[in-house]
Amino acid sequence: MGSEGVRKPRFLCLHGFRTSGQILKTQIHKWPQSVLDNFDLVFVDAPFPCQGKSDVEGIFDPPYYEWFQFNKEFTEYTNFEECLKYIEDCMIKHGPIDGLLGFSQGAILSAALPGLQEKGVALTKVPKVKFLIIVGGAKFRSPSVVDKAYSSPISCRSLHFLGETDFLKNYGMELLESFVEPVVIHHPKGHTIPRLDDKSLETMMDFIKIIKKDVSK
Repeated sequence: MGSEGVRKPRFLCLHGFRTSGQILKTQIHKWPQSVLDNFDLVFVDAPFPCQGKSDVEGIFDPPYYEWFQFNKEFTEYTNFEECLKYIEDCMIKHGPIDGLLGFSQGAILSAALPGLQEKGVALTKVPKVKFLIIVGGAKFRSPSVVDKAYSSPISCRSLHFLGETDFLKNYGMELLESFVEPVVIHHPKGHTIPRLDDKSLETMMDFIKIIKKDVSK
């Protein structure tokens, strides 16, 4: 519980495409315990069993899941509404949820949800998302989602990881423009959850201090 009477911020953690909650839990544990001890992290599997080959086959054991399906251009989505409803159900079941932590497909979703919630098209039955941790994120491309998710500046506190060799890096930088005062950690790796060097750790701990104050208000 940390300080007496102050609860840890609880994050619903959304894993990458064709992975799982257990895999994301393993990936996040690259971070030191001094960071992890500050959060109450809830890991869930996406609603749909993986419908094709997973990039993590041979690295992490199955089963693998996906949040929704999409076309090659990432402009059309299948089972998107069902996905949003499922995340809301998870937030009710494991609530109160203060923030979202997402990697890859989970990061794209997490970054869009506060805007969709603000517009009343998602997460209408749960408290406002207050915090985001986005690792390897990007924006949706479909105009119908873009118009709702990013039309107003996203004001919740956010921490974004940008990998130097991540194929989504430029899209992650574009995503930053939709946020009010985003905190950014740059790392030298690719599309992965990175270990924290001294500078990244300092940035992370500063972010934690701020959000813990907000939770205790």
